[in-house]
Amino acid sequence: MKLSFEKGFFAPLPVLIIGTYDADGRPDAMNAAWGGQVGMSQISVSLSSSHKTTENIKLTKEFTVAYATSEYIAACDYVGIVSGNKVADKLEKCGFTVTRSDKVNAPVIDQLPVTIECRVVDIQEEFNETRVVAEVVGLKADENVLTDGKVDYSKVGLVTYDTVSKCYRAVGESVAAARSVGKKFE
Repeated sequence: MKLSFEKGFFAPLPVLIIGTYDADGRPDAMNAAWGGQVGMSQISVSLSSSHKTTENIKLTKEFTVAYATSEYIAACDYVGIVSGNKVADKLEKCGFTVTRSDKVNAPVIDQLPVTIECRVVDIQEEFNETRVVAEVVGLKADENVLTDGKVDYSKVGLVTYDTVSKCYRAVGESVAAARSVGKKFE
């Protein structure tokens, strides 16, 4: 029997590390879970208006999104719990180094194997939240996470955020081929 609850959460959520540069060219990154894909070529992230990253996105209109990995989960968590408004060198403190993207004015975190490069299409503000919609203009991936020239997410070590238990969970193995396994019912 299913039980009824007053509210629920969409779970699990991807753990996204949003990379930006500030007005002085200093790299910043934050951990964000409220985001996802919109159609085939855009993403949307929802950020608190008070974040330095939000301010940087409004300034430059460009950013990167790296997927958090289990190997670097402590550093990925750290950039989410420490504000760039208070700790300017938080990337250095957690051991992250960056390379400037060649497609957007934003940093690529060297230690995280997959990064999406984004250009802002729309910014919507409501209450204390800022929703950013961006066009995906590029993707960077380490060679060691590729299979046949494509990103093989089973090699990345992806994690998700479990909003109910408030913990990170490793993404597991493939259970079936999408748009294929259900054909047995045709």
